[in-house]
Formats: sequence, C-alpha cells, structure tokens
Amino acid sequence: MRFLEGHRPDHDLTYDDLFIVPNRSAATSRFDVDLSTEDGSGTTIPLVVANMTAIAGKRMAETVARRGGLVVLPQDVPIDAARRTIAHVKTRHLVADTPVVMSPNDLMANAQALIPKRAHGYAVVVDGSAPVGVVPRAGVGHEIDMFTDLRSAMTPIPVTLPADTDPRVVFDALVDANADLAVLVNGDGALAGVLTRTGALRAGIYRPNVDAQGRLRIAAAVGINGDVVASARALVEAGADLLVVDTAHGHQEKMISALSAIAAADLGVPLAAGNVVSERGALDLVDAGATIVKVGVGPGAMCTTRMMTGVGRPQFSAVVECAAAARERGAHVWADGGIRHPRDVALAVAAGASNAMVGSWFAGTYESPGDLHADAGGEYKVSFGMASKRAVAARSAGDNAYDQARKALFEEGISSSRIRIDPERPSVEDLIDHICSGVRSTATYTGATSLPELHEKVVLGVQSAAGFAEGRPLPGGW
Repeated sequence: MRFLEGHRPDHDLTYDDLFIVPNRSAATSRFDVDLSTEDGSGTTIPLVVANMTAIAGKRMAETVARRGGLVVLPQDVPIDAARRTIAHVKTRHLVADTPVVMSPNDLMANAQALIPKRAHGYAVVVDGSAPVGVVPRAGVGHEIDMFTDLRSAMTPIPVTLPADTDPRVVFDALVDANADLAVLVNGDGALAGVLTRTGALRAGIYRPNVDAQGRLRIAAAVGINGDVVASARALVEAGADLLVVDTAHGHQEKMISALSAIAAADLGVPLAAGNVVSERGALDLVDAGATIVKVGVGPGAMCTTRMMTGVGRPQFSAVVECAAAARERGAHVWADGGIRHPRDVALAVAAGASNAMVGSWFAGTYESPGDLHADAGGEYKVSFGMASKRAVAARSAGDNAYDQARKALFEEGISSSRIRIDPERPSVEDLIDHICSGVRSTATYTGATSLPELHEKVVLGVQSAAGFAEGRPLPGGW
C-alpha cells in the first residue's frame, strides 16, 4: 500500500476519506481474482459476520459459510444453544439451501410466517422424510386461506433431482421447466435441500468455507469474565472452528489474562481477540496468544462509544497501524465496523486486513435472526448494539436485581433500530454478490489477482467530502 505523492496526510483517515488510483493491469476478468484469505479462518471471501445477537444465527451461519465467509456466534448464546447451532451448521449441505420444512397437516398461516426466514421464498412439504409438495410465499395483496392445511394448499414440486446433481445441470433443468426451485433428494428419496437458479449459479462462483472434514465452518465468541477457558473448551468441543475473545476495550489487563489462559489451553483452533485501534494494543494481544486481532472502536452503526466517551479512532488508519504491527509477529487483523459499501471492504483489505467484519449491514436480510416486520416504509428487522441496554439486560439476566439495575445505568449503543430489507438485495447472499463484485473489480483496477497482492499494489489518494459525494451514483440524473 502506498499513497499518491503528496497525498499522505498527517491525520487519521476513515474509509470515506480515500480513493483508489487505477494501475496498469493484466487481469482480464473479475473471476480471475482469488478472494481467499490466509489467516486460518478458512474464508474464501474476505467477509466475517459480527458476533451480534440480532445478526449472527444459524441461518446466517450456514448461508455465509456456503459462500465462503464465516459467522461468529455471540458470547451471550448459552452453551447448549451454541452446541445446537454448531451441530446444525456442520450437517448442512455444501450446495443445497436448507428449506423451511412443513408437514401436510400444518396450516398455511404457519408456512407463511416461516417462509420469509429463507430467501428462496418457498416451504417444502414433507411426508415422513420425502418431499411431496411446495408452498410459495404469498405476494402482497394475494388473498389466501390461512387456515387451510398444506395437504390441500401445496403445489407440485416443479423439479426433483438427486442431491449430487451438478449445479449447472440443476440450472439447465430449471430453465427447461421454466421453474424457480429444484428440490434435491438423497438416494433414499429423503429431502436434502433446495436450489434456485441463482443458487446454482453461485455454486459455480463461490467456494464454501469448510473444515478438514469437509463441513461448513463456524466461529464462536467468548467474553473475558468467568471461567473463560471452560467456555472456550466447550465451544471447541462442540465444533467451533475459531474462537473470538471479545470485549469492547480489548487493550486491558483482563483481556490479556483471559486470552493468555485460553492460548495456554492449546485448543487447536485460531484465536481472534479485540477490539483495539493501536500498534501497542495489537502487539499486546498477539503476544498474549491471538493469531487474529480485531480492530475497531466506535465505527459501527449501532455503536455510540465515540459520542458517549470520545474514545475510538478513524477506522482506516486504525487498521493500517494494527495490521502492520500484527504482520511483524506473523498475525493478522480483521477490520471490525464501519463497513457500509463494497468499497469499504476493498479499502479494509488495502489497509492490510485479511477480513472485513460486517454487522448492521447484514441485519436487514432474510437470514438474520428475528421476525420480519412491515410498516408503511416496507419490510424491516430490528437490530441493536451489543453494549446497548437491551444486550446488557440479556447478558446480566442471571444477576440479582440490584446488579442488573446498576449495569443498566451505563449502557452504550442503540437498543432498537429498524434495518430495512432492501427490495433489490433482500438476502445476505445478494449483499455478498454485491460486495464481492466490488472487491473483485478493485483488484482488477489495481492489477492484483489476490488479496495480498491488492494490499501490496494499491495506490491511495485522499479526497474531500465533495470528492466522496461526487462518486455516489445519482439514478435520477443531475
């Protein structure tokens, strides 16, 4: 990474302050770019989903891992629930989506309530283990009898194929049948999953993030209080592929002590820890055992830390400094927070991050936990910060009433925010397409064919707010 001559400033920068200068390039296609990372997370695209309760659940975890990313389960998830989620993800098909499964005796109302939890828009009706029909999501204004059973309301399966069918063959079969959804079955006729035309295309573009046994990967977070080694060991034994030791202020003695203890337990998985924003903070965490340092204080959409405390740092400069320090020790960094556009992921990689950690941007998708709501403005989901009153209340549920009340006085972060479902990109997979398309193009503009090469070759300039505004599209014209 280097700056244009005369453009290196003497102040800290965030993503909006920067532009990338195109270089001479021999790349002929965006698909020539390798987006895989080298930090031990296994990611084949540079995206990690933040360990936020409103975002990181089992649906998100399996979907993102199938496309090459990684989801970190929040530290607030009870260990039994974490075990169930990890087991679910580990048993998911690497190509086929997991559908909403209903029985013939279920009511249409139940199906319509559950279908929006999957982006493909269908429920599969199963009799025993064999699929016998499908139910599409009802369109707006489409009147249906919500109290009819699915046996009489379901429609025939448009395309049924073996689970090991090549995705290209699935795509062609759907085109020939003029259908949107294929139901995939195992050799015994049991439901294996579903695949849409777009899903079949994606299967040929993305590589799943898989462990040594060929199963989808998932990470989990632990805090710095209590018996952290026991919590970490339980998560690894449950199948977690990576641990994140997480607290808002990562450069503190309690973090270093907890991280050192987990590292000494030698659990056999990569350790990420944070958050920090300085060279000294990054080095202290690496020296304590972190193989990945999480960088960012205050840039997240749900975070009020900077306005409440004045603490934090512009994210690009924080990543640059921490990444350079970690690299000296053979470690890596994740850029955590402030990701609002595909360009921000590219700039995080340019700064030296191996992965960008995304939170609120992914909250408004079908795969995020929680129910789908609607108002006059359209569909939305509710998100909240992990230091907010809502999150603190959940985290301190086991405390006595006095301690709960005392902690509630000092929350930071937004407890309830409506994150709209983008009609053009309602699924996290749509956003992954959007982001990866941008990062691949960035690489070709800079003459790079891999993420490390992008960091090495990128040339940056500093722009004014007007320069940033000039780059925004104006669909309605001038």
